[in-house]
Amino acid sequence: MTPDSFPAQGGDAVIPVSALNRAISTMLERSFPLVWVSGEVSNFTRAASGHWYFSIKDAGAQMRCVMFRGRAQYAEFQPREGDKIEVRALVTMYEPRGELQLNVEAVRRTGQGRLFEAFLRLKAQLESESLFVAERKRALPSHPRGIGIVTSLQAAALRDVLTTLARRAPHVPVIVYPAPVQGAGVGAKLAAMVEAAGARREIDVLIVCRGGGSIEDLWAFNEEVLARAIAASPVPVVSGVGHETDFTIADFAADVRAPTPTAAAELVSPQRVMLLRELDHRHAALARAFGQTMERRAQQLDWLARRLVSPAERLQRQRVHLRQLTSQLAAAGARPVRDARAQFTLVQYRWQRRRPDVSAEREHLLRLVQRVGHARDRRAERDNARVSELAARLQVLSPQRTLERGYAALIDTQTGHAMRTPAALKPKRPLTVHLAQGSADVLLADVQPRLSDEF
Repeated sequence: MTPDSFPAQGGDAVIPVSALNRAISTMLERSFPLVWVSGEVSNFTRAASGHWYFSIKDAGAQMRCVMFRGRAQYAEFQPREGDKIEVRALVTMYEPRGELQLNVEAVRRTGQGRLFEAFLRLKAQLESESLFVAERKRALPSHPRGIGIVTSLQAAALRDVLTTLARRAPHVPVIVYPAPVQGAGVGAKLAAMVEAAGARREIDVLIVCRGGGSIEDLWAFNEEVLARAIAASPVPVVSGVGHETDFTIADFAADVRAPTPTAAAELVSPQRVMLLRELDHRHAALARAFGQTMERRAQQLDWLARRLVSPAERLQRQRVHLRQLTSQLAAAGARPVRDARAQFTLVQYRWQRRRPDVSAEREHLLRLVQRVGHARDRRAERDNARVSELAARLQVLSPQRTLERGYAALIDTQTGHAMRTPAALKPKRPLTVHLAQGSADVLLADVQPRLSDEF
């Protein structure tokens, strides 16, 4: 039932409650398009089915809301009791209870919608300019000679960073470039400090940091002027803004993003204890290498000393060596002849073993010839006997022999076919009669068929 189908005012028609609620729900959905509604979250419940049920309220009223699982699973956060949120919803009615509710399709924190959209637009613009590509990111120096910090002098993040640097690398000088981190026009002031740090050339790496906060508190680090200053910095920049879950445009523009300011300090500072330990290891390795070199040199010196002999002894050694070479040369000259003779003897022996016996093969060939002749004669005898037998059988079955026994063959002169039945004989039909002693053409005068053959 639709509102147009209701009876006129004052009518006596009665309608069910379900029909009334359905009509009201239809009218609400037609009258109120999708709208953004703001309020404070109350009585939030996440059902086992994945649907969200809650209310949003302000100082003067409240409204029940439902966000079904198909929409809730794409929400960027789950509201909590007391959160200020904005919902994009359709005004409708839960017909079984007749309660007005909002069917929520999207949810966002209050005030973040426009800021987040601006964040996404700027991020997309700078990405299209290849400002965030990995190819332009620079590696951090492993042993910086100076570390710079751009942040507020009153920020708690500055104390955390200085404490971490003093603990890990007290030997590295730290220069602070003060700038406010929250408020109007802060992005330009932060960018100016980044540019000043790069122009002075007094540091090897720069930290841009501040503590956590809302998106409004961190908005200075989402401004384009700061992102371009970080990207253009001649020294590597580490961004340590907010907590681990916070992301800003400065994080994408920096060479390295740290989840927290303390983590940024750990990334840029070599640990002094580890450096001293590595120095000790290298000193010990250098000492061992020097000792081993000295030992090798001493061993080489001993070897050279043993090689120092008198000229007479050297000549005697050379004579002995010459005699050895002479004997080796003589043995080397005789060896090919001896090897060739042995090879010749071996080849001759193999040839004699493989030399064919012609007389035995000739006798074997004669025996094979005789066997072939005998086999051919026996085969001819068998073939002649077979031919004689077949000729005799052919004589028995020959049509001529049948005619000689007194039979005759009637052939239709017109068709050339043999006459086999009396029914095929017709008066006045020319026939050819084949006898044992020739044939004759006859013309039948009359035909009297018989029912049975008589011989």
